[in-house]
Amino acid sequence: MERSGDKAVQEKVCFSAHCTIMKVIRARVLGFCMGVRRAMDMADTALLQAAQLATKFPVYAMGPLIHNPQAMEKLKSRGLKVLEEDQLPEDLETSSVIIRAHGITPDLEAALTKRRTTLIDATCPKVKASQLRARSLCGEGYRVFLAGERQHAEIIGIQGYAPDCIILGTPMEAVEAAGKLFSEKPNARTALIGQTTISEAEYAAIGAEIGKLFPDLCIINTICRATRDRQDSLRELCAQVDAVIVAGGSDSANTRRLLVIAQSFEDAHGRGKPAWLVEKVEDIPSGIGAYNTLGLCAGASTPDGLIDAIEKALLEPGNICPSALTGDMLGAII
Repeated sequence: MERSGDKAVQEKVCFSAHCTIMKVIRARVLGFCMGVRRAMDMADTALLQAAQLATKFPVYAMGPLIHNPQAMEKLKSRGLKVLEEDQLPEDLETSSVIIRAHGITPDLEAALTKRRTTLIDATCPKVKASQLRARSLCGEGYRVFLAGERQHAEIIGIQGYAPDCIILGTPMEAVEAAGKLFSEKPNARTALIGQTTISEAEYAAIGAEIGKLFPDLCIINTICRATRDRQDSLRELCAQVDAVIVAGGSDSANTRRLLVIAQSFEDAHGRGKPAWLVEKVEDIPSGIGAYNTLGLCAGASTPDGLIDAIEKALLEPGNICPSALTGDMLGAII
């Protein structure tokens, strides 16, 4: 079977003894992105090496390595421990700490180094580039606007590299923040950096609002291609299906964004697409068999195994779509 992230659209139709049930179509691109897969591979290597040592050598993750509870539970079952920033042990000399894919602040990295741990930097290269660009712009005298979710780990990490940055969540917040800065320093040199998972439309809208007062705004293209690919493939998918299942963790920003895109996709009658976020097989909504064709997409932190398990559950004979059956078929089932 092709794995998640492959470029081919996959269609599956399951047959019971008497009838055809719903068709499930996978998005062209779905599942782990490069940064998440890299972090998972680094964690796997660290845990394997620790297991081969005769002496105890704990492996920690600085916060959730990725935003998927099933993936994290699997790593924990192999011995991975999760550190909280406000509860760091005083001495980590005989351990290794993996920096999460979303990155951390320079101050937190310094605190870990001070505790003599072995640091394994699994920060996504795209996020690391944003961190370094933010620091560089601040050093050049720019006031940096940072577009994204204020409490998201990636935004918190980037903010650490640009402490005086202005965080924006919406175009409306951009209007207010730009106005405040203009009243204080109308000739300020300004730059805009976005969370790697922000939507292009939202990022453009935020930039447009700031640009009304600061026409020389330097807009840095920080949106990850993997985010665009998953969002674009979902839009393609929505045009082919009756409803959509978004597989992934509810604490994943890019997964939640996919859900919003699916639900806001309007059909010819102006109606939104029925869509659900499914974190585990048990979350599949009852009555899903009422749809003839179901789309399956997944966030960038969703493991292949979870996607496969959800697809398998959707294709169980119990999910028969009544509208796809003839009278004879219905009679045979009844």
